[in-house]
Amino acid sequence: MRVSACIAAACGAVHVAHAFVGAPVPTGSSGRVQQRHLSMSSPVAGKSLLKGRLIGSGSYAPPNTVSNLELEKVVETSDEWITTRTGIKNRHVLASGAGLSDIAAEAGRRAIQAAGVDASDIDLVILASSSPDDLFGDATTIAAAVGNQGLVAFDLTAACSGFLFATVTASQFLTTGTYKRALVLGADALSRWVEWDDRNTCILFGDGAGAVVIEACEEADSGILGFALHSDGGGHESLKLGYKGTKETPLGGGKSVTTGQYAAISMNGREVYKFATREVPAVLLEALDNAGLGVEDVDFLLLHQANIRIMEAVAQRLGMSMDKVITNLSEYGNTSAASIPLALDEAVRSGKVKKGDVIACAGFGAGLSWGAAILKWGA
Repeated sequence: MRVSACIAAACGAVHVAHAFVGAPVPTGSSGRVQQRHLSMSSPVAGKSLLKGRLIGSGSYAPPNTVSNLELEKVVETSDEWITTRTGIKNRHVLASGAGLSDIAAEAGRRAIQAAGVDASDIDLVILASSSPDDLFGDATTIAAAVGNQGLVAFDLTAACSGFLFATVTASQFLTTGTYKRALVLGADALSRWVEWDDRNTCILFGDGAGAVVIEACEEADSGILGFALHSDGGGHESLKLGYKGTKETPLGGGKSVTTGQYAAISMNGREVYKFATREVPAVLLEALDNAGLGVEDVDFLLLHQANIRIMEAVAQRLGMSMDKVITNLSEYGNTSAASIPLALDEAVRSGKVKKGDVIACAGFGAGLSWGAAILKWGA
């Protein structure tokens, strides 16, 4: 099964700058990260560089939950230890017999309903996931489940950054006029790939799905105002979910194949923390610069929901109050590609995020991959 893990994390006209994990992050005397002026040409503040308007969101998490108190009975840990170090109190997990495509399809249906369109109006589906039910991908299955099996649908894997990578990809398709409406989903079920007697990882991950509908428009006053995406395979060993198997020789003749399954998630938590707190503030400022905006223009900060300490460190380096940070980490844990759209949908439905709000989003995780997108909510 095609799986990558994460913690804590089309072509088009817009240029994306590339950087390395080791690139220096400029800071002032206060320790705050300074804004870098990089690549995007002639941004218009508050106007989308990609002609895609965000018109609806949806999310879903399975009803089965595992609390910190329940984990105390399985591994050597405590509610206080987990909460203090991660900010997580609870996580949702798939029931026996349920699949990733089930929860993703439900999130998709809710997003389509919120957008006020019909499933037949969607002509592109992109699923960001590292844990599909089918190695060949779940996007087509989900498209059929939401009521439109004749559209273009494909999976995209970028671990915990996947939803942002998928949103940028879909928006570029819309900008070129290739498609009119896209359903972008972020969904993962990493509880299926956790070693439940490993207290370093079993406390972190949960299952969930989130989705948005993006609509092409001539003059976008919402959507992606600016973005920046990065990868560095040199950090791959810090966070991975590798294939393992045994060699067999079918039909004789000395021909061997490898069969087996994927190993459980392995993670160097210290290295991932250093990577996230170094690169996330920088990529957010890069995306803001590409949007022609500054930190002072941001209404909310929405980070991959990996670890509360990472969120606090990033907010502090940007000079932002935690009051502006959108988080549901306590209830869901790290849901990988689902974490940003799930938290976004809850913030929209609660009335916290309103039309016209500017949301600085950033994802980070296995690969290593990381990225940021400055979204202006339009629904």
